[in-house]
Amino acid sequence: MASRQGRTDPRVVRSRERVLEAALAELAERGYGGFSIDGVATRAGVARSTIYRLGHDRLSLVAAAMETLNVQPRPEAGGQDPRADVVAIVAHLASAMQSSLMSDCLPAVLDGAERDPGLRELHHRYSAQRRTRLVEAIIRLQESGHVVGDPERAAEALAGAVFYRRLMTPEPLRTDEVEGLVATVLGER
Repeated sequence: MASRQGRTDPRVVRSRERVLEAALAELAERGYGGFSIDGVATRAGVARSTIYRLGHDRLSLVAAAMETLNVQPRPEAGGQDPRADVVAIVAHLASAMQSSLMSDCLPAVLDGAERDPGLRELHHRYSAQRRTRLVEAIIRLQESGHVVGDPERAAEALAGAVFYRRLMTPEPLRTDEVEGLVATVLGER
């Protein structure tokens, strides 16, 4: 797949991108129970063997596809304002939960994680990785003199509220509600 000069063949790159996009669409539409390599191959317009040549089985394909969604905002003002970083991270999550492939795939991943130990472990690892940025911003906020209880619990409360609104209510948390949520969780109001 790599050429003699160490470059990856552009056709392989395009195939990989199509496969990962198709995997997300398949997961969002069919759920984890209906997710299949054949379905992804059909959506991507590639042979099933292409997916295997890219090194994927069912679970690793879901993992690679989810990783494409793992884009978080950069620290505001070079990390100078940790509270602004907290708001930006939670606003980014709220925006993703309103309407995105991540939001569309979330119910399928949660359902599948209840039934498949491999997916459960992947989901927990992925969630912990994403939560780290928020915890780090809350720790920086704490170090700047802001009174925050346990940064892990504060991160769970902030992210938990966003996920609760997405999964348990008819209206996801809007980005214009994030500032109030952060103030409430951090005890500012």
